[in-house]
Amino acid sequence: QVQLVESGGGLVQAGGSLRLSCAASGRTLSSYVMGWFRQAPGKEREFVATISRRGGTTDYADSVKGRFTISRDNAKNTVYLEINSLKFEDTAVYYCAASGRVVSRAALSYDYWGQGTQVTVSS
Repeated sequence: QVQLVESGGGLVQAGGSLRLSCAASGRTLSSYVMGWFRQAPGKEREFVATISRRGGTTDYADSVKGRFTISRDNAKNTVYLEINSLKFEDTAVYYCAASGRVVSRAALSYDYWGQGTQVTVSS
């Protein structure tokens, strides 16, 4: 099993930037495909980004492509989500997740989830 803890969320003005981190413990992060998802109030959880075990493959939701960057440092057992040009609609709780399967946008593919970190964008 792996335990995931997100950090780095906060209140930021539109147009600003944040870097979210997801620290893993229990098993080495390199065993897992990692993903970021988010859930806004009253909405379903949605895919944001995913990265393969060694970082060679990434995939992004269309709504964040060009603004968000997912990366990983397996030596530090940490995955990152760099968020730039924040928009009001990016307000959500952001979750990282680990999958023992192939790269996927489907939440059902992910076996382990963190508790989430709140990102709030003000106008």
